[in-house]
Amino acid sequence: MAVKTSLSGKQKAANFLIFLGPEKSAKLFQHMNEEDIEQLTLEIANVRKVPTEKMDEIFREFYEMCLASQFIGQGGIDYAKEVLEKAYGLEKTMEIIGRISSSLQVRPFDFIRKTEPSHLLNFIQSEHPQTIALILAYLDAEKAAVILGALAPERQAEVAKRIAIMDTTSPEIIKEVERILERKLSSIAPQELTAAGGVKAVVEIINRVDRSTEKTIMETLEVQDPELAEEIKKLMFVFEDIVMIDDRSVQRVLREVESQDLALALKGASNEVSEKIYHNMSIRASDMLREDIEFMGPVRLRDVEEAQQRIVNIIRRLEESGEIVVARGGGDEVIV
Repeated sequence: MAVKTSLSGKQKAANFLIFLGPEKSAKLFQHMNEEDIEQLTLEIANVRKVPTEKMDEIFREFYEMCLASQFIGQGGIDYAKEVLEKAYGLEKTMEIIGRISSSLQVRPFDFIRKTEPSHLLNFIQSEHPQTIALILAYLDAEKAAVILGALAPERQAEVAKRIAIMDTTSPEIIKEVERILERKLSSIAPQELTAAGGVKAVVEIINRVDRSTEKTIMETLEVQDPELAEEIKKLMFVFEDIVMIDDRSVQRVLREVESQDLALALKGASNEVSEKIYHNMSIRASDMLREDIEFMGPVRLRDVEEAQQRIVNIIRRLEESGEIVVARGGGDEVIV
């Protein structure tokens, strides 16, 4: 049976950092505030020899808390309890969850994380645009994009606009919306103002909707709020923006694109975009692509847009990984 330690939380953290060594501990310090760093530094300075059994207990506790946090991140508190209970039993699970509950802040609307977008849409599509915007701002961008795209066209731009201009929301409002959406809440929102939404949030969502929804939203915003539309455009990337990518990056993108998707995408592309693509292919490859497009015959606009979106997704992925650079913000942005 393990010996229970009487060390405080900070003392345990200090011992853990000592074991990690200065290099790894310094990396952890980069993610802490000055007050925590000062207190931990003081604790480290005061550490004397710690028995092996106590260090074992510290590491075991650290592992259990990391495991619980991981499961909570994957599927919420209920999911974490279910998995941990199978491994440790109910009593040990409640002990682990209890240790991290004081610092745990579950994101609002966490209880709908596993809900299918189509089911969620049925609950919220008749709500006020501001209510829908609040819910979508807290969902992951993929799920929010599906719901935004399924809304009536006249509501899409309104909801997108409200997400973009959203700043902070009081916990009382969030709790009320959560209560209406789901009677049994899995958590309580933090007691301070909770930030969500903003231009970046709506861009993340718009970047994942289908092309027709994207066009509807942007065309409406250009009329209703030109400044906001321009701000969103600066952070977005659409298929036609391929002409702004340098040749080396285009060649890198083309290596990832399926030939069928490329032919479909260019079926509805401008001459400028097509020439940009052909310019970055070998003569033989470009001739074959032209032939594929020529013999393809009529295709549905939806298929063209979906192919273009898949290519845009590849571009965004390569940009996020740092493999290519996409210039944004107009001609004033300089890439060196």
